[in-house]
Amino acid sequence: MLASYYAGEMGFLDNLENNLKALESQEEKDPAEVQRRRSAAEAARAAALRRAPFAEALRTGAFTEKLLTSSRAIGFGKRVLVQFTWLEETLRLDAREKRVELTPTDEGVRAVYSVDGVETESKMVDLAGDGEAFARDWLA
Repeated sequence: MLASYYAGEMGFLDNLENNLKALESQEEKDPAEVQRRRSAAEAARAAALRRAPFAEALRTGAFTEKLLTSSRAIGFGKRVLVQFTWLEETLRLDAREKRVELTPTDEGVRAVYSVDGVETESKMVDLAGDGEAFARDWLA
């Protein structure tokens, strides 16, 4: 009895898998769907290429190095642990309830400030500017 139950379940699962494969192959053959996917991939690639110089400058620039060093030093003086995390191209800094996320865009790097998870401000950042001043303003 139990063996026939499992055989029935396996037959159902095999049938379901075959139906899903048939739907996927039908979708792949649809020229409109293929074109839509290709266009979406090209748009994503173009956007990534436009962001690339800003992402590279954020990751390796003097601004970021000074920002991270100063944030830790200022936080230490205030007895606040400043943690930083890279999320793909985005740099996130957390200090207790304060957070700032630096995200590369097509126009530059945008800083999004939040307190207790609520966005308070958003502005563009000059990566040629002073990372220490940015840290002081954020942690003030």
